[in-house]
Amino acid sequence: MTSDSPITQVHDPEADHDQEEVIYQQQQADEDVYDQQPEDAIPAILKLDLRGTRIDLDRDTLVNLPESLLIAMFPNGLVLGRQEDEDQSRDSVGGGVVDEQVTFVDFDPACLDYVLRVYQHAAAISNELADQQQQQQNDHLSSSVYYPLLSNKQPIIVLREELEYYCIPTKPTNNTTSSSSTNNTPAPQLSPESMASLKIASGRSLQRQNRIFDALQKNISRENNAAEQHLIDMLCDAGFSRDDPWGYRQLEPTRTCVTSMSLVLLKTTGPDNHMATAQKLLLFWRKPARKCWWDGTTADIEGYTVRLWARRMWTLELALV
Repeated sequence: MTSDSPITQVHDPEADHDQEEVIYQQQQADEDVYDQQPEDAIPAILKLDLRGTRIDLDRDTLVNLPESLLIAMFPNGLVLGRQEDEDQSRDSVGGGVVDEQVTFVDFDPACLDYVLRVYQHAAAISNELADQQQQQQNDHLSSSVYYPLLSNKQPIIVLREELEYYCIPTKPTNNTTSSSSTNNTPAPQLSPESMASLKIASGRSLQRQNRIFDALQKNISRENNAAEQHLIDMLCDAGFSRDDPWGYRQLEPTRTCVTSMSLVLLKTTGPDNHMATAQKLLLFWRKPARKCWWDGTTADIEGYTVRLWARRMWTLELALV
């Protein structure tokens, strides 16, 4: 990455390890015992409880999810204990004994559902084009030499935003104070309940501002940052549109944070610049990059003039399905 790059490559301390080894940590005190216990392998189907919603996810799908999503779902790693003895599990059915291991995850199931639907769509496209692989390889021979994964995988651009916000009420909107008062005058002390309600309303206001590139374009207009403009142009050339809304955007229930995600299929056909852009974005496969910036705005919320400060963290990566 060059010094003027608008995004920063995330350091990968586990670069020499498989992705499965990074995500999963088997609860084994003795490595020799683990080597002698092949039946203790990670189960083919993982039973997850996402904020009360049960989801059964096969292991292959889980390990192929975007790394930024896995980090958000399992910030401390997914720790799996020993599986119950197979005979004991069969005997426990109907016997009042829990016969399955459920992993509880503090993550919005709607976000995971959105990602899985995009993955299913990408997989369907890959299957439909399977009969045309030979022709595509002939058409894109030069790219296949350097990026053979393009010949049999569907690339997906993954863009994730974490928007942490801070709201500062300055004054009631109907305030009729002297001319010396300004919008920066602190409002009267709000009760904890009123402040909590104001924070939620502020988050809802930010959530409704759901066009992907609006905030970054505003930052470009303010700072005239050519590198950030190049980032938008590259993403739009690769599959996004300039007016696209976020595919998923929700306010976190216990944090002043709005989480958003958008996944689009990477364009690899058409003009030559599409393939050149695709080759650039392939550098982000399993190597997510981040960009962080601040912005501020003023809004009238629940009868107060509120100054909203937002810290936006973008994570860009490429997934292959």
